[in-house]
Amino acid sequence: MARKRKENAIFSLSFLDCICCGFGAIILLFVISMGANNPIIRGMKMSLEKVIAERLAMLSDYRSTKELLAKQMISDQERLDFLAAQIDEMKSMLAELEMQFQQYQAGKDGLLVDIEAIMAEIAAMQKEADLPQETDLPIGVSVENNYLAFVLDTSGSMRDPNSGYMWPIVVSKIGDVLEAYPLVDGIQIFDADGRNIIGGRNQWLPDSPEIRERIKWGVRRYGVFSNSNPVPGIIKAIRTLNRPDDPDMDMGVYVFGDEFTGTADNVLRRIDQLNPEDEEGNRQVTINAIGFPNVIRYSFSMGQTGLKFANLMRELTYQHGGAFIAVND
Repeated sequence: MARKRKENAIFSLSFLDCICCGFGAIILLFVISMGANNPIIRGMKMSLEKVIAERLAMLSDYRSTKELLAKQMISDQERLDFLAAQIDEMKSMLAELEMQFQQYQAGKDGLLVDIEAIMAEIAAMQKEADLPQETDLPIGVSVENNYLAFVLDTSGSMRDPNSGYMWPIVVSKIGDVLEAYPLVDGIQIFDADGRNIIGGRNQWLPDSPEIRERIKWGVRRYGVFSNSNPVPGIIKAIRTLNRPDDPDMDMGVYVFGDEFTGTADNVLRRIDQLNPEDEEGNRQVTINAIGFPNVIRYSFSMGQTGLKFANLMRELTYQHGGAFIAVND
């Protein structure tokens, strides 16, 4: 009897456990289902989702701002590097200008001495040029050429600042040269850059009184400003007008100017190639030059461009059988 009662007690306890668990599960399901439909919980859930969305949007904005700031920092750094390079370049330029200014200051006394020396040389050359000739030429050059080409510096220093026209003395000296050649086979005139002043591009103009007057009038009224460097005009005249295969051609070039800004050695070498010596040491083209002391007299330039012109023309005319004469009027 006792053993049977014990088995019934165990069965009763297990059954109650199952009943309790099932009941608890039902209550839990009920609580969960009740909470999902609760307006308060739904409102809290929506608010929480809204806050999360706002925080995510803010995080995205922060990331975008971070990327923008990073790009801006890179751009600013590049600009700083560029400005630093410019500052270094400007410092270098300033140092170079200071050195040039010091050289200019140191060379002022030497420049005055050079001017006096070159004026003395010019005076000596003018005395040497006073030899008797078949034709009276005031500027002291020979008159053996049968073709004449003029190369004229038409920059501002060769002009009257009041009228803008060429200085009357320039026109007068061109007239003197023309009068020294009563008759030639051809005439042409270029500015320092190689432009034709009165036409006849790359061709000789026939000599006549009308052409001579036209040259003087054209020079007087010529309105194109050239560079202060007659070398391009000299090269243009020799290259386009000279005929090396014509034994009867005796071409003369007359350079009118007051400044030169280049390097003499390069010019002498280049023109020597265009007008080489023959076996006897003669050249087909004779080069003469007329120098005007406008730069030195009126201080148009702080450099030595006037002296450089005189030195170049003196050597160039010597090598090419001509003469360099300076005008003191």
